[in-house]
Amino acid sequence: MDTAKPTIIVTGVSGNLGQRLIPQLADYKVVGIDIVPPAPSALGAASPDHSSPGHSPIDQFVELDLGREESTRELLLLLRELKPVSVVHLAFVIDPQRSGILDVDRMWRINVAGTARVMEAIAEANRTAGITIRQFIFTSSVSAYGSDLPEPVAEDAPLAGHTLPYAIHKRESDLVVQRRAPSLRGCGVFILRPHILAGATVENYLMGAFRGTPNGKSSRAERIRKAAKRLPCMLPYGQKYLDNKIQFVHVDDMARLIAWILKREPEAQRLTILNVAGRGEPMTFAQCIEMAHAKLLRVPGQWAMRRVLQFLWNWKISAIPPDAVSYMTGQYIMNSDRLRKFLGSDYERVIEKTNADAFADAFQKN
Repeated sequence: MDTAKPTIIVTGVSGNLGQRLIPQLADYKVVGIDIVPPAPSALGAASPDHSSPGHSPIDQFVELDLGREESTRELLLLLRELKPVSVVHLAFVIDPQRSGILDVDRMWRINVAGTARVMEAIAEANRTAGITIRQFIFTSSVSAYGSDLPEPVAEDAPLAGHTLPYAIHKRESDLVVQRRAPSLRGCGVFILRPHILAGATVENYLMGAFRGTPNGKSSRAERIRKAAKRLPCMLPYGQKYLDNKIQFVHVDDMARLIAWILKREPEAQRLTILNVAGRGEPMTFAQCIEMAHAKLLRVPGQWAMRRVLQFLWNWKISAIPPDAVSYMTGQYIMNSDRLRKFLGSDYERVIEKTNADAFADAFQKN
């Protein structure tokens, strides 16, 4: 490995954002951490083409389950050995069915306790002579704010994520980072709160709903996928659900933002919180459905939508949990003025895509 390059640790490196971030980090020695190894191409020899995941591989992979209490010491020993300049914390269980982690308590141990363990290891490492981890970047989520907001929220809005374990865990992890930031001893802390990630490589609840992806693990779901059939996009009756607005941020823009922050000098302030969304105006659900060429199924209310999702979940046809209903029908828009000011003249170079462009890219093959 090239010892002249500064080292960066990326947790959750095997996830989609991790894989899109790696090509942005050619100037660093990258050590990836995850429960499962990344794609084989990400561990191969470097290529001069850094435009897509796999062409700028990680230098070292460490299999580590942050849900285990012992992981704090294991990570601390790794930090002392590698002396990284920055830690990017992406590790988070988002999709229980796809990850195979269906136990909510275990999800919490990885998502919330795991975040605390990473920060504890950094704090202890920075007490060690000769080690200065200067940046810690944590990816929170718009869902931490809740599912139905009366107006676009700024970064100082209260966090009210509810119902859906993913949203609850993002809220709790966000608060953990805020509380523990002062303890990191000279390490600048960033909390990035992206809206819905979009792009051709992205799979999440909302993108799956608009795509109509039967993304469950049953043989029935597999047959539907092989037949290239789509599930309908569901919404309760009422014009307000079609008029509700939503934002997106392209996964590559999110990766560019993280890489841009890593290349900056450490912030004078210890904690920086940024809402992250695509440029331009939000989209309406009606516009999303039209752009996705989705078949719209209207149901009597959120209760009916929940029952249908419960059926699809129980039969493992869909990986969208019934608890996601309020986040699939509500309006939660963020104000990203602080991000624009933070990036300054680089804003349009980093956040290249508008909300509509980011969403459209998810359907380029349709």
